Amino acid sequence: MQGRHSAIHIAVDDHTRATLTGWLRRQKTPVALAKRAQAILLLAAGQTFAAAARRVGLRERHVRKWALRYVTHGLEGLADKKRPGRKPVFAPEVALYVVKLACERPDVVGRSLSQWDSAELARQLVHDGVVEAISPQTVQRILASHQLKPWRHHLWLSPTVPRDATFAAQVTEIVTLYTRPLGTWEMVLCVDEKTSLQPRTRKAPTLAAQPGHPIRVEHEYTRKGALNLFAGFDTRTGTVYATTAERKRQVEFIAFLEQVDRETAPAITTMHVVLDNVRMHKGKQVQAWLAKHPRFVLHFPPVHCSWMNQVEQWFSILQRKRLQIADFADKTHLAERLMAFVAEWNEHAHPFRWSTKSVAKVMAKCENPVAKAA
Repeated sequence: MQGRHSAIHIAVDDHTRATLTGWLRRQKTPVALAKRAQAILLLAAGQTFAAAARRVGLRERHVRKWALRYVTHGLEGLADKKRPGRKPVFAPEVALYVVKLACERPDVVGRSLSQWDSAELARQLVHDGVVEAISPQTVQRILASHQLKPWRHHLWLSPTVPRDATFAAQVTEIVTLYTRPLGTWEMVLCVDEKTSLQPRTRKAPTLAAQPGHPIRVEHEYTRKGALNLFAGFDTRTGTVYATTAERKRQVEFIAFLEQVDRETAPAITTMHVVLDNVRMHKGKQVQAWLAKHPRFVLHFPPVHCSWMNQVEQWFSILQRKRLQIADFADKTHLAERLMAFVAEWNEHAHPFRWSTKSVAKVMAKCENPVAKAA
């Protein structure tokens, strides 16, 4: 039976029709809004309220409601009206007190805590007489609304202000090495050591992933010593030079430099080596070796700026791709797998390019009166 028509007349122009059709096609359109848009299009096509209601899955009175809203307010009438929501149980002063506590160390109010969490904040509000009772979940919502997470922390190093001229000179030197065009006789190699790499032989075989199951690694393992990986990263080609050693002394470091010397073409007469400030890199034996190999020129980033050494980025890749699951038969097996990874990397080696934005951000750390005066 055909439903009765109404005095409400639905007119849809081309622009409105295109908008309503777009809502129906868009996957992210809320279901309720899509049904209202479909109902308006059906009514504009001559369908009765009853027929349109059956097609879109709404009650007939709801279709009439949205039709009237459309006639009165246009497309905006199809959206839900803003609702005031439930009245807050706690006064605004309670939220302000929560924020105040969260932005203070717990020992300021006499609590022996390293940091706040929602439960402890709720307990403190009751103790201070601010509220008779409040749940940790309510405190959590207040904290979330102010983007506060007082239970989290991160380590940081307070900078020396103002930066001295030495810091600025060292940063500028390293950035220039990474960004300026090199001569055909030059090479920039970032060098460092990844220490204490353990084979960790598992007491049961590591099982490959299966449908519904991730890789399974035996928890218990046998200690079989540790290795140190000496690595150098060519900043222009991405090629990695590497070797392993059981100890980390000047002797092993010099042996690595000799390996690099052998594997580098004689046409490279200046090899800029970027490495951190550990004592081993500056020892007497190293200095004596450098005196006999003048093409090696050492460059040291400022203290606490090891992130400027690009081999650290490569170490991060090594950790994720090869060392995430430590399961090797012994140190020999570990060394073989490390060298195999280096070989695979070098087959598709690529440099880490510093963008203009990154360089500007690094150089901004040198912007201070002392550095400019220098």
